[in-house]
Amino acid sequence: MALSKTMNRPMTGEEYLDSLRDGREIWIYGERVKDVTIHPAFRNSARMIARMYDALHDPNQQDVLLTDTDTGNGGKTHPFFKAPKSAQDLIASRDAIKAWQRIAYGWMGRSPDYKASFIATLGANSEFYKPFHENAMRWYQRAQEQVLFLNHAIVNPPVDRNKPPHEVSDVFMHVTKETDGGIFVSGAKVVATGSALTHANFMAHYGPLPIQKEEFALILIIPMDAPGVKLICRPSYEYNAAVMGSPFDYPLSSRLDENDAVLVFDNVFVPWENVLVYRDLDKVNNFFPLSGFIPRFTFHGCNRFVVKLEFIAGLLIKALESTGSKDFRGVQSRLGEVIAWRNLFNAISEAMTHAPVPWVGEYVNPDVRHGLAYRVFAPLAYPRIKEIIETDVASALIYMNSNAVDFKTPEIRPYLDKYLRGSNGYDAEAKMKVMKALWDAVGSEFGGRHELYERNYAGNYENIRIETLFTAQAMGDIDSFVGIAESMMGEYDLDGWKVDDLISPEDVNIHFQKRPK
Repeated sequence: MALSKTMNRPMTGEEYLDSLRDGREIWIYGERVKDVTIHPAFRNSARMIARMYDALHDPNQQDVLLTDTDTGNGGKTHPFFKAPKSAQDLIASRDAIKAWQRIAYGWMGRSPDYKASFIATLGANSEFYKPFHENAMRWYQRAQEQVLFLNHAIVNPPVDRNKPPHEVSDVFMHVTKETDGGIFVSGAKVVATGSALTHANFMAHYGPLPIQKEEFALILIIPMDAPGVKLICRPSYEYNAAVMGSPFDYPLSSRLDENDAVLVFDNVFVPWENVLVYRDLDKVNNFFPLSGFIPRFTFHGCNRFVVKLEFIAGLLIKALESTGSKDFRGVQSRLGEVIAWRNLFNAISEAMTHAPVPWVGEYVNPDVRHGLAYRVFAPLAYPRIKEIIETDVASALIYMNSNAVDFKTPEIRPYLDKYLRGSNGYDAEAKMKVMKALWDAVGSEFGGRHELYERNYAGNYENIRIETLFTAQAMGDIDSFVGIAESMMGEYDLDGWKVDDLISPEDVNIHFQKRPK
């Protein structure tokens, strides 16, 4: 089936796969992909997403993964697709996010509920998008009822970063023509992670340089099958794993590859119904702080990160058992640090969940201050955890046979069983299964990409810190911090204590006693 505008329930996994067979223009290795659901660069990753959709229809998981819609259709939806009004709503969203992430073991940051970080704001904050507020509500309803898979590409390509966007009009996205039916746009956006497997992309602006010309001031939703939309993909780790390895050798990259891409718009027509902001410089430049997107995407990201760290900790524990180093004191201390990092982000998630802040009308958001802490510290945590793994698992991460087929080769199987065996009851096959999984997580090309992803997912290094500062200023925290410092400093002066309950040291201080009377 093509993507339906009338379906008012969540898709099944098979319906999701069918919805991707829409003629979209995906390019990889010089080839236009006819069907992403069967092409070896995308097919198993698509099926992992399909598992998430099937889970919505599993009676054993519906208590966590579904809640009543608020669109009037009497249906059910994933909780994070509905704008929250209470801490209880955020608890339901947190639990559903984690449940879906456990299907992907924490490795699919751009799962369908990720863009619900934005979609749900369209319902609560539709007035922000006037005069296109009806479009916002329509997309909110449709995405919630069908649990649509949207993604975003909001960063300009890394070209001429020293210039304002309007001076790079040959590359950056802008309007080329306006008609009664809509607008035409051209340009490119990055990094369109996972877009090959999504239904539509949400386009906006994020970056240190503001938009200065109206033809660049755009917030749009563009279906992946819109004529002129082209996705130019990076190499596929899934394809590489299928050609050179096996699921045993690459259990993560062979099915959890969210292919990153350049999203090109070649004179793409966007009907007015898919426009959210047009020629409004204030709105497009203030989208991040005012739309409600930041506290929600950090909420999703933090919960996803917790699940990913739980998985990594579990693999690390098994690796240390299999090498016989699990009882070394130094190793135990560093494993404890990995667990502490997991606990830190889980605590941030709990704070965001249980202490929502009032937002628009009756709606609430997770406290953005906690979300900004996640943005700053996750890029520090992930490389440190990788360093611990490489330090303590050490050469065992590369002391491996080449391929699963080696274990099926009689001439060398006895040598593998003898020289690759592990400790604590791990035979050679069991040990290699752990090591190959851990290598795929941190050492393979897929693993290297994930380190880069976690370093940059939340924004560039300086911006995430500056935005933390500006948010503290806007919310009055800076005044509070300065106030407590000034309160302390106001209790004394050159003559000693100025408060009644403390005693100045004139009676014992030798310098005070030397002062002229």
